[in-house]
Amino acid sequence: MELETILQTGSMPFTTSNDATRRSNALCSVLLIEDESQQAHHVMAALASPLGRFRLEWRQTLGAAEAALRQHSPDIILLDLTLPDTFWAHALDRLVTAAPHAIIIGLSDPQDPPIQQEIMQRGMHDVFFKCHLDGYWLPRVLEAAVGHQAAMAALHHGGPCHEGGVQTVKDITELKITDARLRDAEAALHAATEWTQVTLNSIGDAVLTTDRDSRVTYLNRVAETLTGWSSPEAIGKPLAQVLPLIDGQTLQTAANPARRAMEENRAVGLAMDCVLIRQDGSQLEIEDSATPIHDRNGRVTGAVIVFHDACQSPTQSAKLAYQAQHDALTGLPNRVLLWERLSRAIGLAHRHQHQVALMYLDLDAFKPINDSLGHALGDRLLQSVASRLSECVRDTDTVCRQGGDEFVVLLSEIEKPQDAARIAEKILATLAKPYQIGNHELRITTSIGISLYPDDSTDAHALLHNADTAMYHAKKCGRNFYQFFRADMNALMMQRTHIESQLHMALKEDAIFLNFQPKIDIATGYLCSVEALVRWRDSTLGLMPPSAFLSVAETCGLIVPIGHWVLREACRQLEAWREEGVEIVPIAVNISAIELHDKSLPTRIAEILAETKLEARFLELEVTENSLMHHTDASASALAELSSLGIRIAIDDFGAGTASLMHLKRFPIDTLNIAPCFVHDMIDSPDDASFIKAIINLGQNLALRVIAKGVETQAQLDHLTSQGCDGAQGFLFSEPLSAADFRGLLRPARCT
Repeated sequence: MELETILQTGSMPFTTSNDATRRSNALCSVLLIEDESQQAHHVMAALASPLGRFRLEWRQTLGAAEAALRQHSPDIILLDLTLPDTFWAHALDRLVTAAPHAIIIGLSDPQDPPIQQEIMQRGMHDVFFKCHLDGYWLPRVLEAAVGHQAAMAALHHGGPCHEGGVQTVKDITELKITDARLRDAEAALHAATEWTQVTLNSIGDAVLTTDRDSRVTYLNRVAETLTGWSSPEAIGKPLAQVLPLIDGQTLQTAANPARRAMEENRAVGLAMDCVLIRQDGSQLEIEDSATPIHDRNGRVTGAVIVFHDACQSPTQSAKLAYQAQHDALTGLPNRVLLWERLSRAIGLAHRHQHQVALMYLDLDAFKPINDSLGHALGDRLLQSVASRLSECVRDTDTVCRQGGDEFVVLLSEIEKPQDAARIAEKILATLAKPYQIGNHELRITTSIGISLYPDDSTDAHALLHNADTAMYHAKKCGRNFYQFFRADMNALMMQRTHIESQLHMALKEDAIFLNFQPKIDIATGYLCSVEALVRWRDSTLGLMPPSAFLSVAETCGLIVPIGHWVLREACRQLEAWREEGVEIVPIAVNISAIELHDKSLPTRIAEILAETKLEARFLELEVTENSLMHHTDASASALAELSSLGIRIAIDDFGAGTASLMHLKRFPIDTLNIAPCFVHDMIDSPDDASFIKAIINLGQNLALRVIAKGVETQAQLDHLTSQGCDGAQGFLFSEPLSAADFRGLLRPARCT
């Protein structure tokens, strides 16, 4: 009868052999109790394999199955554990009673509750998942089960004997059938094992298994290759010996993934940057996961680790590609990715007739912060700057870290230059806000140069160069400023390059020198102190004003050696005048922000004083407000140490910076120097006059000496006198003088 007919009736016997009469005494009878026709069809198809010899009878309910059992007892009963008309335990008890010698096997779904242990305790032989019932596996397992039961029965009864202890032909035939079934089962197991070996050796990943004690039980060929261990060598050894893992960042021993998988009873991933130490000592970065192995009762019996060479994985390839195009510290695009996006933006701008803006940014005085507070804090500051920059631009724009404290912003599409100016103003305002890094409140500004496509160039290299040039000019304009590129800037850039190269030579050849400008006590009209001013005469450019070369010196790293020379020379000259028999006055020397945040500054100055034999009370250091504000903690500490040596401290250009009274009270200040810009306009500007009066009153209230710089007219001096200003400096009294000329202003020393 056709299979469809059987499925319709649900009660017809079905013989799998093509010749039902052939070897009928070797057929194994199976009773299938299953309410779902489709599942019954699946089991029948599996047992119809030529590999098995089965006579199958199907019933849809327990009652129908019991009726069939009253006619004959099968060798095997396959029981659906989810029959709709009865509970599995009730059905099992009735089937054991009706067919005590039959092998009863339950059929369930993987998502059903894990009741295998309870089922075994009630007398069921095994439980199969319905999804595993294929035509290769099911026939072999059923025959093996029947053969095993027959063999156990023969051993238990001493073999099937008859009269006189002589075995009949039928008994011998049954034993042969049992032996054949055992051999078939062994062959099936061997075939399954071989299939597993071939499969595991064919995959691209390494597979390693362990027992419950984390001892190696298996390696496939890829695992042998990656670890350097052969399977016979590795089996039985501790996992930590065969698969030693370390953290690629810390080089510390990494956690055992197999142990974690077994303890947590779940799949776990290997740690990031996990490195395998191979048997020959070489290292290999690997990645993937470990999973616990369970027996059929759900108990953890070991673990399987699946891993592969991380360098060959798509994830690692993507990671390497990202690293090649992004800055490791800030995560911003690097120069490689910027170049790609700039070239694309120029192409689109040419096609659609719009403009592109390129901004070159350099942080103002970042180096002092980095040097005084350490590179770790400096790195965190750069990360904060990068984050703020990214918030200032559109998603279609690019913020790139060019290197160090330099950034580039690509505005991929603008309609007019004012669009770039608006973004630049937003960046300046955003970056100027205080940064809270750990316990430090930091302030930093930036200078921005802007070049435009196609106005300034149609070449990507030239655009970047022009933006860099404009940035340099922004710094010359006082910093925290932006500047568009102009064609005449290239000539000035060439001059800057010349200045930088000549400055190196000037230091070696003593081509820099000092001039001295007197400071006058307003009340007495006498000389009260002097300011040392650095000068440089270039063989090509002639006498260079400080504003022309000191900014270059800061940029190229020469400001510290120049400042060191100025300090030593000023102290040496003052002591030399005293040895010539004249009365000396205190000398003021300007200190840059970079020098102020150099931790070695107090030590260096102490060494200079000892070397020149000048008393500390004759030295005054002038620092600007902005120099103090770059980092108040470091500034206060350095100035306190200098003040403890007996050195006087003055704030230069007071009023032109960003200091607040709250900050100023933290510093050991002796003098306030009023900025020349207020002195110049105080006669014609009531606001400037009021501001100067406020500074003088502040100095008087805080017991600070107040000196007005840039005094050029008698009217200015008269106004300062009326307000009670302590001292003045400017062309009204004297221009900066050479050492020989200034000596003439000093009075002969009085005899003691």
